[in-house]
Amino acid sequence: MQLIDPSHPIYKPLWVRILIVAVCFGWAAVETFGSQPFWAMLSGALGAYSAWMLLLNFKPQPPAATSDAPAQDDAAEDDEPPSEDKK
Repeated sequence: MQLIDPSHPIYKPLWVRILIVAVCFGWAAVETFGSQPFWAMLSGALGAYSAWMLLLNFKPQPPAATSDAPAQDDAAEDDEPPSEDKK
């Protein structure tokens, strides 16, 4: 089961991925200093999981081709000179 989908476009910038991990670990520190070990462990585990998925295991997707551009084969067929039989 995958909780974070690393192929989502929101995770493409590095600063977004670092911010998510930092907020999770920061909240774990807040809960630790507030004497709430359960919530500290929970947010720390979420920080570790997000670090694994978004920083260590992240593979950016190549940009998708737009559907507006014609395919290579179609363009080659349209650019052929007219044959002399059709004159």
